[in-house]
Parts: sequence; C-alpha cells; structure tokens
Amino acid sequence: MDLVTYLIEYSTDLIASGGIIIGFLLVFLECFIPALPLSDFVVLNVNAFGFFFGVLISWLATCFGSFLCYLIFSYVEEKFIRKWISKKTNKKIALAINKFKNIKLTKLVFLITLPFTPSFLINIICGIADVSKEKFLISLLIGKVFTIIFWGYIGKSIVDSLTNIYSLIYIIIALIVSYIISKIISRKMNIE
Repeated sequence: MDLVTYLIEYSTDLIASGGIIIGFLLVFLECFIPALPLSDFVVLNVNAFGFFFGVLISWLATCFGSFLCYLIFSYVEEKFIRKWISKKTNKKIALAINKFKNIKLTKLVFLITLPFTPSFLINIICGIADVSKEKFLISLLIGKVFTIIFWGYIGKSIVDSLTNIYSLIYIIIALIVSYIISKIISRKMNIE
C-alpha cells in the first residue's frame, strides 16, 4: 500500500509541477486512446489543482478532445466510411447507424453522463452516424460535467465510493439533473 500511496503522490506532484497543460493533455489524450484511464487522470488533476480547478481542467479537456474526435470521425465518415458501408455491409449496420443519427438529445446526454460508458466509442459512433454538431456538443457539455465531477468526487477509492450509499445517490441525482437540463435545452433550442 505504501507503493500505491507513493505513486499517487509522485504522479500528483509531477502533474502539479508540469502545470495545467500536463493535466489538460492527459485527459485530452484519453479521448483518442481509450486504454488510458479517465478516472485516474481526473483524480490526479483534482489532487494537483484542487477540486474546482481539477474538475474544470478535466471537463474542458475531455469536452475538447471528445469533440475533436467526433469531428475527425465525422470527416472520415463523409469521405470514406459512407462509401465502404454502402458497398461492403448489409442493411442492418446502415439501419443501426441511422437509428443512432436520430438519437434524442436527452438519450445522448444520458449515455455521456454514465461514468462507465466508453466515451471513445460514443465519439466515433456520433461522428460516423452524422449526429449534428450542435446536438453532440450540447450533450458533451452537459453530460461530461457530471461524469468528471463523479470521478473527482469518488477519487481516492473507487471500491469504497461505489459501496457508499452517498456515492450511489449522487450518481442517481446526477443522471436525473442531466436529464432535466437536457430536456430544458432540447425544448428551448428545438433540438431532437
């Protein structure tokens, strides 16, 4: 356990000495390399910069990285994937992609808000399915706030936090709040 404590302190000091850019880049890179642990990077940012700034840096980085990943796959879909799908695949795959294209804002926010949803996969699917930029960006900004706060909140010990009733209540409240916010924005901006 001393080794784990040492590694956490060393990593936190390394990020703090590297400044905001290092903390930002770690979270940003996670959007492109799904094997990297978002939860660990958020915890390190929170430990290095305090809860508010650690969450803010992590939120900005994950939103920026996810949106850039979405844009890349949206471009690739337009130039290459659409041709490949129409020639090489059956109608079921095209139908699944079309269903995701018409996903409601509230459902997309809900998917993004869930802490264990693979965001890399959502970024790719939304880019390939040609989900509107406005809908994807709004969903990111709403959903990622709660995801990042969740990881910053449970931070030190995931197992203890997931067995703690207050953490579970927080997850439920975050999902409800994100749903309500997305419904309000969906109505006001007429996005669905």
